[in-house]
Parts: sequence; structure tokens; C-alpha cells
Amino acid sequence: MKFSKLFLIALSASIFVSCSSDDEDSNEPQGVYDNGVFILNEGSSDQGTVSFLSEDFSVFTKDVYTAANGDDLLGKYAQNIFFYGDNAYIIAGGSDVINVVNRYTFKLVDKISTGLKTPRYGVVKDGKAYVTNANTYSYINPATGNTDDYVAIINLKTNKYESKIDLNATANRLVEENGKLYITEPYDNTKLLVVNIATKKLETSIEIGSYADSIEEEDGVLYILRAPYGDRSEIVKVKLSNKSISKITFPETLDRAGYMDIEDNKIYYTSGSSVYVINTNATAASTTPIVTSPASNVYGFAVNDNRIYIADGVYTQDGAAYIYDLSGNLLKEVTSGVGTNGFYFND
Repeated sequence: MKFSKLFLIALSASIFVSCSSDDEDSNEPQGVYDNGVFILNEGSSDQGTVSFLSEDFSVFTKDVYTAANGDDLLGKYAQNIFFYGDNAYIIAGGSDVINVVNRYTFKLVDKISTGLKTPRYGVVKDGKAYVTNANTYSYINPATGNTDDYVAIINLKTNKYESKIDLNATANRLVEENGKLYITEPYDNTKLLVVNIATKKLETSIEIGSYADSIEEEDGVLYILRAPYGDRSEIVKVKLSNKSISKITFPETLDRAGYMDIEDNKIYYTSGSSVYVINTNATAASTTPIVTSPASNVYGFAVNDNRIYIADGVYTQDGAAYIYDLSGNLLKEVTSGVGTNGFYFND
């Protein structure tokens, strides 16, 4: 079949216009809460909330869930948010529920309440969520609290609980890498748990020390911050290829370190109300803060796109979020909700 030059020119013009239109549409915000950060507020004995701050700081909404869903309740002790597709999943551990909302409008899509018992943190792999469940806390029930935690598996296409992975251990924060879950144990438990997603079993555990909390993966290495009572805080590095361990032990002045995040091959960590930074290949901690915030109780922390985010988790009144640049200049302060505890970036 032959095509005239006129037809080919017209066809080319049509394709160009279509592609240009698609490109323009792809840059359009997908909803009122696109391009910004969700600030999670745990709450105390009352309901948790979620605040939103736009990337350019021009828009702030203190309670986006109520704004979008009216009288529907988010649940007590909002713990964590993770994303999949167009949805955000908000874990409310005190109510044993995960609220599924559209991440751009925050309209409620679904609620997941089956198979959860004090859910904590979630990650996503191949269309399924893996959520740690504290079940009965050790300080509530010492006889079982150290052994009955599990990982709930949720199909995110149906938002239905499928099964669980018993851990015979405690479980808190987690990351996924190459088909395995790496889970920190809280309090005086000392293991890093390794779960094989394919076999749905606890594969092994690695001795790293007590009071492990923040965990990040970067270039095949796990970085884990631990801060035991009465001993030095440290960053434990676990090389995934051979499970070898190295440590950066903090001086006594940085005892009870709080949180850690990794951005652009730098490790950012908190102690008290201050933030410190070292390179990922460092062998010693820095004791020179790059930021000292007015937060009375640093309860959440993140570094993203050259900004430092610090949560002041107050329980008797609304907390606050402070945003700094990497040079320590305060860019923005907002009054968030009770128990502000985390930052989740919707971009």
C-alpha cells in the first residue's frame, strides 16, 4: 500500500500533537495532594491524623483525612504510611486497621481489618504488602510478647489479607531487598530477622544488638541505628552479599540517638534535638550538628530532596514539623497534629 506525502505529513503532525499532549498531561498534578509530603500524626488516646504540606509550601492542610472523608475515623495510633499505585495505605495500630485512600485526593477506597493485630510497618513487593504485627507487646504480656509477632501478607489488588508469616520473635521496622524482608527487633531483643518472601518463612537471624530501630538499605548494605539504654549508640552495617558486620560506635555525648535516614550516600542521624551527618563510608560518628531544632521530643525524621524534616511529637497538644535545608536554614514550620511521627513523600 502506498501513502501520499500529504498523508504522511498529516500523520506525523497528529502523532506529534498527541505525544506533546501526553507529555503535558503527565506533568499535571493528579490531585490536590500531589507533589508534597504527608505528615503522620500518631495521636494519643484519640484518633490519629494526617497533615499535608505542598512541595512549594504554598498549601498546608492540617487534617486531610477528615477533609476528604468527613466523619469516618482514621483509627488510633497512626503508625506508618506506604504507597502502591494510586493508593496510600495508612496503618492505625491501635485500631488494627489499614485505611486505603487515593494518594492524590485522600478519598477512602477501602479498609483492611482482617489478619491484623497491632500492625506496625509495611513494605510492598510484587503487588503484595508485608506488614509487621506486634500482636501482644512484651511489656503487656511478657510470656508471649517476645515470640508471637508476625508478618501479615495482603494482596493489594484486592486489599484482602491472605496469610501470615510467624516469626517466633519480635518485629518492628523493615525493608525489602531482593525478595527478602529484613526486620529489626525492638527493645532488648538483639536480632535482625531475615524472612524469605518466596518460602514465607523466617530464613535466619543476625545478631546486631538490642534496641535496633531505623533501618535503611543503600548499595547492598543495610544501615541500622540502635540506641540501647546505658550503653553507646551505634550504626550497624550489614553487607547483604555475605552478612558481614561493621559498626560505627557513637561517643557518650550521642547516647540515645533517635532516628536515621540515608540520602545521596550520606547518613543523617539525630541525637536529642540535633541532626548530624557522615558519609556512608565513614568509620566514625560526627559530633558537630548541622541542625539543632526547637523540638522538645524528636519523634520522626526524614531527609528528602535536599531537605531535612523533623517531627516534634507532643502528646498533650498539637505537635509541629520543622523543615530545613542541608545548611541548617529553617525553611518552614507548621503546626501539625498530636504525636507527629513521620513524613511520607507523594511525588
